[in-house]
Amino acid sequence: MNKDIEKSIITKYRKDIWSKFTKAIRTYELINDNDKIAVCISGGKDSFLLAKLLQELKRHGKIKFDLEFIVMNPGYRSENLNQIINNAKLLEIPINVFESNIYKVVENIKSPCYLCARMRRGYLYSKAKELGCNKIALGHHFDDVIETTLLNMFYGCEVKTMLPKLHSTNFKGIELIRPLYLIKEKDIISWAKNNKLEFLKCACKVEERGIDSKRLEIKKLIENLKKQNKNIDNNIFISMENVNLDVILGYRKNNVKHSFKEDYDKKQTNV
Repeated sequence: MNKDIEKSIITKYRKDIWSKFTKAIRTYELINDNDKIAVCISGGKDSFLLAKLLQELKRHGKIKFDLEFIVMNPGYRSENLNQIINNAKLLEIPINVFESNIYKVVENIKSPCYLCARMRRGYLYSKAKELGCNKIALGHHFDDVIETTLLNMFYGCEVKTMLPKLHSTNFKGIELIRPLYLIKEKDIISWAKNNKLEFLKCACKVEERGIDSKRLEIKKLIENLKKQNKNIDNNIFISMENVNLDVILGYRKNNVKHSFKEDYDKKQTNV
């Protein structure tokens, strides 16, 4: 069955998944010869697809690199952890499971998402460094990028997106990469359903407690906007590559704020 799943990536989903994956690798220069990449598997559809794509690229691509597949257990229920382990066996992904106590630490915090995310990242970076990796790959896809952009605007009061790669400031020598950057979630869902794969949907205890998710709110907003303009998500993405500094009120670079007034008299803007 695994061979059929692998084959579907480069046949049935060649245009919507494989080509976009390889385009992101090339465009953003995500992988180089001699890289050792820690692939972070959360148990969901995105991270398992990421693992299969990187396996395929390693087998048949021109770049020579190594992979480590790591699974952090933040305190999953036993049935959830077993589902991850069983899917890894089915897909022939040699995972390395390690423990953390994140869920226990954040269980009594009213709004734990920020702390949970920081702790997760810290554990994953530490494990990657322990395994001798110089890169860590996460399964964020195109929709995550769009949603993060709007979240930062609506609730963070800044124009900021999710980059395809960035250097870690706390773990020297480690770079984070997002190879699914150009792949849309609907195509990942289609791949999973077509291959009759059942992945962990959400093992987050915050969701179980009924705390409102701002990301879900943004996701629903984008769905509604697409009913009026089917290209709205693409337009948001392109706008992040098309920022016109001549006609914005200000920007921040290296933590220094700049205002349009700084060189206002030197510019001749058409109105």
